[in-house]
Amino acid sequence: MSRSPTIDTLGVVLVVFLLQVPLSFVGLGGLFVLAPPITADPVTIVTSIYAHASLGHLIANSVVLVVAGIAVEHRTTWLRFHLFFLVVGALAGVAQVVVSGLVGPATSVLGASGAVFGLVGYLLAGNTVSTTLLDRLRLSPRVQVALYAVAALAVTVLTGRPGVALVAHFTGLFVGLVAGAAGVLDA
Repeated sequence: MSRSPTIDTLGVVLVVFLLQVPLSFVGLGGLFVLAPPITADPVTIVTSIYAHASLGHLIANSVVLVVAGIAVEHRTTWLRFHLFFLVVGALAGVAQVVVSGLVGPATSVLGASGAVFGLVGYLLAGNTVSTTLLDRLRLSPRVQVALYAVAALAVTVLTGRPGVALVAHFTGLFVGLVAGAAGVLDA
């Protein structure tokens, strides 16, 4: 185990990807996909966070994980970092499956995007510039939460494209923004 939770997480993501490839050839690729109904295989709530659909998907999430993760890890403990990554990733994945099922056929999901967006959101809302600005504007907590929802929606729309888990991205960023404003990871 390294002293860096970001490097540890990156290691887990790489190991899972290396396991996904051979296991998918023998019909066990579903072990890594969060699919409806969620209760059918609840272990996939966790495994899907660390799995990726392609090498490009893995690289994109890994780059953002390293950039955002290293900045966040300096503000928190190893355990808090991993719990945050896991919880935000799980919330994002479950939200994607549930919401997609409410508006049409429920879709499956995998990838660290929701958790990674959570780290980015934490950085955006949990820094001294953001907190100073919000303090000076004297916005009520409700208005701040609404502002975070609008920001998360805007980023989601701007970064969205077909086949992307937009609900997971929105959920991760929104949770990260709220958590950052609340300072939940600050040690």
